[in-house]
Amino acid sequence: MATMPVSESENNPEPNPMPTTAYSQLISTFPSMHGKSVLITGCTSGTGLTLARTCGKLGAKVIMLNRMSPRAEAALALLREEDRSDAVLIRCDLQEFSSIRQAGAELRERYRESGCDVLCNNAGIMGFPDTATVDGYDIQIQTNYLGHFLLTHEVWSLLKRGAELRGEARVVNHSSGARNAPYKPIMAKYFERHGGKLGEGWLGMQKWQRYQQSKLANLLFSYALHDRRPQGSGQKIKVVTAHPGPTRTELQVKTHNAGATSLLDRLIVGRITKRAHSVDDGTSGIARCCCEPGINSGDFYGPVGRGQPGPAVLLPPERAPIAEQLLWDLSLNAISVRQFFPDT
Repeated sequence: MATMPVSESENNPEPNPMPTTAYSQLISTFPSMHGKSVLITGCTSGTGLTLARTCGKLGAKVIMLNRMSPRAEAALALLREEDRSDAVLIRCDLQEFSSIRQAGAELRERYRESGCDVLCNNAGIMGFPDTATVDGYDIQIQTNYLGHFLLTHEVWSLLKRGAELRGEARVVNHSSGARNAPYKPIMAKYFERHGGKLGEGWLGMQKWQRYQQSKLANLLFSYALHDRRPQGSGQKIKVVTAHPGPTRTELQVKTHNAGATSLLDRLIVGRITKRAHSVDDGTSGIARCCCEPGINSGDFYGPVGRGQPGPAVLLPPERAPIAEQLLWDLSLNAISVRQFFPDT
């Protein structure tokens, strides 16, 4: 999630509540989702939890893909007990490829016959120091992007089955205004096994560069996947992207705990959140991508303008064919897969 909330004080790094201006009206226009299954990563709080609750209240089965934790259990209980939604929790740690593959195997076993309708690749972390995952990749790059690339590969057959049964399915990727802040093209070193060796750079700015790369990757992955969908039912799987605009969520807490607490880090976070809108309004883009009829594959939704809040609208495409091909090749290599689409 491209959100950078800031605390009121150093001792209270919790997000401030912001008034919601548009979300309730937006979701009132969505049709029922009864009979559909929605997979969502990173839905213990923030935009992911808001989306999970929205889809559940619309009648969808919500499959929550999170690391196991008290927060994950509490989010599941909220959907089941307060919202009376049909929800399940499946362990999926995006920082471990083996966990993603295990989750994929469990999902394929459970939903082989019924398929799934939406995969929302929402989870994200921000401002983490140069740290390697167990797979050797930078922790932000793997959590925000490479883990989602692998997860999409793992559940593609379920989306294809859902599209065959119900006419379409969707992959929804969550990008960020930070994809262009500042703009740097995709650089191979960030998507190779250099985790813990990339350095922090001048004034610790490398952590923000890695975040930018991960969020740009999410958008370019959507375009690359859109172009490469196999003929037949694969063409019924729509690939779309959203960015939330500046949004106050608990992502700031994670950033704070990860050590992104220098004066410069605080200035970066604080500058964004002065213009931030509510978590609900920040969910508008992925909610439209997941729930709204008439969405076209390749669409990109979010507020207009750099670093500005506002309604999620259809944005002009931001294609970069050479970078898309480079990213696709690097990503296949990272997950040790030669053929992304398992049944072609």
